[in-house]
Amino acid sequence: MAGKIEKSKGKVKEAVGSLTGNKELESKGKIDRRAGEAKEKIGRVKSKVEEAAEKAERKAVKAIDKAKDAARRK
Repeated sequence: MAGKIEKSKGKVKEAVGSLTGNKELESKGKIDRRAGEAKEKIGRVKSKVEEAAEKAERKAVKAIDKAKDAARRK
């Protein structure tokens, strides 16, 4: 969420800077926009890693349960 807000603020600064001829504001807007985009990408990667970890945990629990069941049958 923070990435989207920062990205939006950057777009606004960039547009205002461009319209008014304020190169410094336009540059700051570009920096903010790019930082927001980077934060969004990091958030997506983090979600993917968390999903993969949860999937691995579920598989491990199933494997442990199967091993316990097999040990009980002996």
